[in-house]
Formats: sequence, structure tokens, C-alpha cells
Amino acid sequence: MDNKFISLYTEIGGAETIEKLVNAFYPRVYADKDLSPLFQDDMEEIKRKQIMFLSQFTGGPALYSHEFGPPAMQKRHLPFEITPKLAKCWLHCMREAFEEIGLNEHPAGILFYDRLKQVAAIMVNCPDQ
Repeated sequence: MDNKFISLYTEIGGAETIEKLVNAFYPRVYADKDLSPLFQDDMEEIKRKQIMFLSQFTGGPALYSHEFGPPAMQKRHLPFEITPKLAKCWLHCMREAFEEIGLNEHPAGILFYDRLKQVAAIMVNCPDQ
């Protein structure tokens, strides 16, 4: 039987695209004056975890869950004060990374970014100051 389901992971270009996106994204995050205080850990380790998470998030291999258990991203981010402003900064960095690698012009990339907007919204756990 022909499987007509194609994951977002496959549509965007799989591991290669995820890695390019993460490599374009995190230098922006670490350079952002509002976001950088939240990212004190080693950038390479954060990038590794993000690659694993985004692979799973887009329907690729469940790399994150295999190493760390269920993503439960909202719960994992509770120790950090994430305001609407910070969520917007995060999305701005992600939008620029999408543009840098050309993912913003791909129909699956547009869907992917829309899903990330939803994730950013649910991460907000306190009001702007």
C-alpha cells in the first residue's frame, strides 16, 4: 500500500534543513539583548537539543524523547520568566533564520513557522514588565 503521508520533516528537507535552521537561529538568540540572559548554557548543547526537538516536532525521528523523555516544553520552560515580549523576540530571531535559509518561501516552511508561533504563545508564563 502506498503511504501518502509525508511529514513536515520530510517536506522541509529533513535533518539537513533542521540543522541549518538551528545554526542560523541561535547566534541571533545569543546576540539579542532581551533573550541572551535566558541562554547562559553552552550554545552547542542547546543547539543539539533544539535539533533533536525540532526533528521530532516536525514529524521526524523522536530523538528528543529517546534521550530526555517526552518534550513537555511548557513545563521545561517554567523556571524561566517568558513574557509576550520575549516570545516575540524569539519569533523574530526564528523568522530571520527562516529567511536566511530560504525556508520562509517554502509552503511547508510557512506551516512550520505557523506551528512555532503557537509554541511561542503557549510558552508565555508571565506578563510583560
